[in-house]
Amino acid sequence: MDSIEIGRRLLKATSWARAHEIETDQKRGVPHPPLQKPAPEGAPRVPLPDPKTIVVPPVAVAEAIAARRSHRRFKPDPLSLEELAFLLWATQGVQRVVRDGVATLRTVPSAGARHPFETYLVVNRVTGLEAGLYRYLPLDHALVFLRSDPAFPAKVVEGCLGQEFVGQGAVVFAWTVIPYRTEWRYSTFSHKVIAMDAGHLCQNLYLACEAIGAGTCAIGAYHQEKMDALLGVDGVDEFTIYLAPVGKVR
Repeated sequence: MDSIEIGRRLLKATSWARAHEIETDQKRGVPHPPLQKPAPEGAPRVPLPDPKTIVVPPVAVAEAIAARRSHRRFKPDPLSLEELAFLLWATQGVQRVVRDGVATLRTVPSAGARHPFETYLVVNRVTGLEAGLYRYLPLDHALVFLRSDPAFPAKVVEGCLGQEFVGQGAVVFAWTVIPYRTEWRYSTFSHKVIAMDAGHLCQNLYLACEAIGAGTCAIGAYHQEKMDALLGVDGVDEFTIYLAPVGKVR
């Protein structure tokens, strides 16, 4: 049996029709996993502008969808902190914590409202931010600074298999996934819906970029171990799943 056939059978085996039959940790009464990865103790935090106060040029939804393209050339202009805050809110912004802290409603859909992703940022040119590696704290709408390294742009390019344009963006969004957040509710069915959810958040990034004169390009071709090491994740309980450089394009 070839790998394509195995994949097809896996998708069928984990259909919604069978999901209710699986004995999950949620059904066993196991406490739910944290909604947000905690910040390292003592790490500097950067509060972000309140999304309600950010002024974004009005763009019709139909216009944004029609204009959406993958961009691999970026201007040297920086993003403002307000623009970065808008992009973060558009992709993982928390609107409400629900079910007594079990789940969050956000600006993107996620199966069972599990939202298993963490957003890391390799910042190259954002006004008011030191270049380096950050992580978004969606419950706090803030950034936590992780570390600086002048070689980050080159290391990101290496991790993305030599795609030079990735290191030329003003900022690189690098999403990791913590599978257990979804597995707690859906067990083996989780890996199908995690893949779907990743597409939801990156599409929101594309459309939000249209509103601020920026562009992005989704990156699925990367070296797993190198990117995990760059972001400082273990590659098992948390691992890189998707990347997208962002920069000004007009």
